[in-house]
Amino acid sequence: MTNKTIKTVFTTNPWSEEIADILVSKLIELGFDGFENLENKLLAYIPANLYDEKKIKEIKFSVDEKPVEIEFINEELEEKNWNAVWEENFPYVVIKNKCLIHADFHKIEEDYPFRILIDPKMSFGTGHHETTELVMESMLEMDFSGKNLLDMGSGTGILAILASKMGAKTVLAIDNDKWAYENSLENVKKNNVKNVEILLGDAEILGNQTFEIIIANINRNILLQDLNKYSKVLKEEGLLILSGFYQEDIESIRNEAEKHKLKYDRHFVQKNWVCLHCIKEK
Repeated sequence: MTNKTIKTVFTTNPWSEEIADILVSKLIELGFDGFENLENKLLAYIPANLYDEKKIKEIKFSVDEKPVEIEFINEELEEKNWNAVWEENFPYVVIKNKCLIHADFHKIEEDYPFRILIDPKMSFGTGHHETTELVMESMLEMDFSGKNLLDMGSGTGILAILASKMGAKTVLAIDNDKWAYENSLENVKKNNVKNVEILLGDAEILGNQTFEIIIANINRNILLQDLNKYSKVLKEEGLLILSGFYQEDIESIRNEAEKHKLKYDRHFVQKNWVCLHCIKEK
C-alpha cells in the first residue's frame, strides 16, 4: 500500500511527555496514523488526502489550567510502503525474560512463560514505554490467581491481557479513547483470553464491583482526580499500582492517596518515570 504522506512536525510550549500524549490522542481523531516522539517535538504522519490544516489549528487544550501553545510545519514525503517502514521500527519486547510482546510480523522461536500478541494501531501500551515496562515488571513478580483486577487507562489492553494470562479470575479494562477501546477488543481476541471485559469510558462508570488489584497507568492529573474513585472499589489490603507520572509528582500523588486510605508501599523509577504501589488500609 503506497500513497502520498504528509509529515507534520509539532512543537508545544510548554513541552512534556503528558502533553505529547494528549496531542497524539487528538491527532488520531483527525486521521494521523503514525508518530515519533522525539526530544521536545512530535513527528506525526497522515495520508495527504486526509490532511486538514484548519482542523489542526483548532486543536486546543490546557494542562494544569495553562493553555498549551502548538506550532507545526509540514513536509510532503515520497511514496513509500509505510506499513513496512513501521514494521522495521517496531521491535518486539521481552520483559524480565518472562514475557514476550510482539506483533504478527515478528517470527520468534524462543519460548517464554508469557507471550502477548499486540497490534498497537497507535493505542498506548506496547511495552516500549517506560511506564508500561515498569508496571509489567511489577506484575511479573505477583500472584494473580483467583483475583479480580481493574485496569484503568488500558490502551492496547496489554496489562489486562497479561493479568489474564497470569491467572486473574476476572479483568475489567477501561479506556476513554474509542481508538484504544476498539484496539484492545482486537488484541484480547488475538490473545484468546476469555475473562477480560473492555469498556469505553472513565472512572465515572465504575459500579459496585470490587477488586483485589487496580492498575492505573494514565497521567498525573487523572490519577489525582480519580484516586478517591479507585479507593472506593479497591478491597481492604488490596493493591493499587499507579504509573504515568514523574519522580517530582510522587509527593502530590502520595498526599492525595493518603486522603483515601491508600497507604504508600514502594515505588520504582526508570528514566524519571515512576511506578508506585499503594495498599488499601482497613
